[in-house]
Amino acid sequence: MPSTRQLQHVIELQVRKQASYLVVFTLIMILIALGVSIGFSYLLPSPDKSSMLYLATGAPTMVLIFTALVTVPMQNAGARMQGYIDFVKSLPVSRKTFLIADVGIWAAITVPAIVMSVLIAHLIFEPGYAISWTIVPGFLLMVLSCFGIGYGYSFVMQAELAMALSQLIAFTALMFSPINFPIERLPGWLQTVHEVLPIYHMAEVMRASLAHTTFTASPWSYAILAVWSVLGFAGAIRFLERA
Repeated sequence: MPSTRQLQHVIELQVRKQASYLVVFTLIMILIALGVSIGFSYLLPSPDKSSMLYLATGAPTMVLIFTALVTVPMQNAGARMQGYIDFVKSLPVSRKTFLIADVGIWAAITVPAIVMSVLIAHLIFEPGYAISWTIVPGFLLMVLSCFGIGYGYSFVMQAELAMALSQLIAFTALMFSPINFPIERLPGWLQTVHEVLPIYHMAEVMRASLAHTTFTASPWSYAILAVWSVLGFAGAIRFLERA
């Protein structure tokens, strides 16, 4: 079977399996994005343009993190416990095709939430967006790194541990990651940790793409995301190819 036909069949299979809640997850991600860009503004006594721009450019990153590092690993862990992943392994299709199809479906879910959060934040706050051409390659790199890590740890770890880790990531990303505030506000040791972990660099790349006249992302951020992409997908593919 040609690879394009394989991809089409796997996408149809995954959509049919997840059709009942794909729309629900899309709405949930929209609410999360609006909660970060609008709801967090209520925590600020008198939000200025700089603070609102941080929230507005941080919301899309939160959507990707909650989708790829929290929701998808939980779905994968549940699928492993139900035996669905064993069924996928038995199909006469490339394991890479399965990953491409699944990542494509979940990445598509994030697009409405990102677009809605950017549009509504612009209409309400006018934070000062300046969208760069890097938005497309930056988004693709973030998708690869996010989903690479999510699929990697959800397949390599035991299902129960993967589900627990997804909840820990949700909490730490929301409270202790410099997505909606400058990294300089964190203790020095935590800044060092974030320099090698991907979440901070995801936020930097997204921020520089949405407001390039205010923020810049260093080549180091792109390199870190590329490394985590390779490590994550390598682990996921190795698991899926194992008999």
